[in-house]
Amino acid sequence: MSSENVLQELLKLEEEIVFSRFTNEMAVEIGLKLYETARELGKAITIDITRNGHRLFHLAMEGTAADNEQWIRRKNNVVNRFGHSSYYISNMLQASGSTFEQVFEVSGADYAAHGGAFPIIIRNVGIVGTVTVSGLPQKEDHELAVQVLRTFL
Repeated sequence: MSSENVLQELLKLEEEIVFSRFTNEMAVEIGLKLYETARELGKAITIDITRNGHRLFHLAMEGTAADNEQWIRRKNNVVNRFGHSSYYISNMLQASGSTFEQVFEVSGADYAAHGGAFPIIIRNVGIVGTVTVSGLPQKEDHELAVQVLRTFL
């Protein structure tokens, strides 16, 4: 699949995975489903669900590290600043042959264009937060988040 097609598919996901509302209880349900799915797959991840700067769910599975906290913070910064999943931004940069620092003049210490952070989008409102997975290769982080969000909706 061409990089343009990948980018179009990633944008379609952002149009498809849209909530009518997003409650604290929904965050817990999604977080626990991410945990259960990762456990069934034998994967160790850290999960973070944040709405409007308020952390609603956070869990670090056995086998993860404190570094995952920094990856989550940096991936969330990407979604919150650029309005797309961190995996979309990663693929966009890869397609352009540029680095994050070159294109956006931001520090890699604060932003990570790596998959795993997906925007919480509320219909007729916009992006209000993030569902973030860290601990796997970026494509797997992204796919796990998307799989669970799709199932939830």
